[in-house]
Amino acid sequence: MKWVRNMNIQKSERNEMNELFDENAIENVIRFHKSFPKYQETPLVRLKNLANFLGIGDLFVKDESFRFGLNSFKVLGGSYAIGRLLAAKLGKPMNEMTYELLCSEETRKKIGPITFTTATDGNHGRGVAWTAAQLGHKAVIYMPKGSSEIRYRHIKETGAEVYITDLNYDDSVRLAAHNAKKYGWEMIQDTAWDGYADVPAHIMQGYATMAYEALDQMEKMHGKRPTHIFAQAGVGAFAGAVLGFFNTVLEHKPVGVIVEPEEADCLFRTCKANDGKLHHVGGDLKTIMAGLACGEPNPISWKILNQYADLFVSLPDDVAEKGMRILGNPLRGDERIVSGESGAVTTGLVYRLMQDAAYKELREQIGIDRNSVILLFSTEGDTDPHMYRKIVWE
Repeated sequence: MKWVRNMNIQKSERNEMNELFDENAIENVIRFHKSFPKYQETPLVRLKNLANFLGIGDLFVKDESFRFGLNSFKVLGGSYAIGRLLAAKLGKPMNEMTYELLCSEETRKKIGPITFTTATDGNHGRGVAWTAAQLGHKAVIYMPKGSSEIRYRHIKETGAEVYITDLNYDDSVRLAAHNAKKYGWEMIQDTAWDGYADVPAHIMQGYATMAYEALDQMEKMHGKRPTHIFAQAGVGAFAGAVLGFFNTVLEHKPVGVIVEPEEADCLFRTCKANDGKLHHVGGDLKTIMAGLACGEPNPISWKILNQYADLFVSLPDDVAEKGMRILGNPLRGDERIVSGESGAVTTGLVYRLMQDAAYKELREQIGIDRNSVILLFSTEGDTDPHMYRKIVWE
């Protein structure tokens, strides 16, 4: 494993990024998601025996495998971004947007049929395609080469057009953007570039539902708040949303640890260079953590992470494998969590940090001890059941 501490932390300062997660913004997000018939809070699992085993105060895992029946948190961002886009077309404020209104015949007549497009390893695209279908619209989804066949089929089952390209993730994004412009489609992508910032920001806001639920559950069920948050990162939208939310609403700022696969560690490299530029990773981005196989940082989320993240970690696939086995085979008395490759990597990292003497100094640097309350997010379940079984069994 490699890691680098962030020398640019300014947790006490507020800026325009905090406005993404202020009280009014979060109320709109929560209200919108709760209007969906399938909305339910996902479980916050307390792994008390694992925490005792590792020598920490408490360990909580937000299990997103139950989100809207789609086995991943990603639908939160895509659905909210679509809601914001449709609100603009209707000329209505977001606080009036509900699932029922967007499904109404009146709305469909006013805005007509829309085709949404995005690039995805599977989970984000499935969420966009599912939302489009729920609201009576179409979706065209592009996947990078080497994508899972079963994730492809899951998206196809929503009624979307789906294509596995011969490109890596970042080039698939460019293909989707090109075709959106060419055919007049609406792009719902979680990374940003010049002239494309609103939708990625709205996707990040959508992820705040999960963070809000986690904090509310910790406080009401256990009377606790996190001292440390470990968040996995692809382009950084999820990690930026999580740290942005908690650092906006909490006076005591938690330690933030950002985790990436070593084959796609663009945020780690950007932090390490510390030269004011975003650093990209090219090539095939080969890692079992398909949801994190992104080589180009989201500049919006980077502003948040550069302000609030304490540590960036680049690690090999076997850390994610270890996390999957730990969560799937818990200590007696702890609840089992079925967590996929991208979902379990933070659990694997916490285990390695606490069990390997080689990381004693790093543990001390970020203040993990018997008083620490660590919050993790299992961002996906077994979205590829064949791969899940292969890893946890073989």
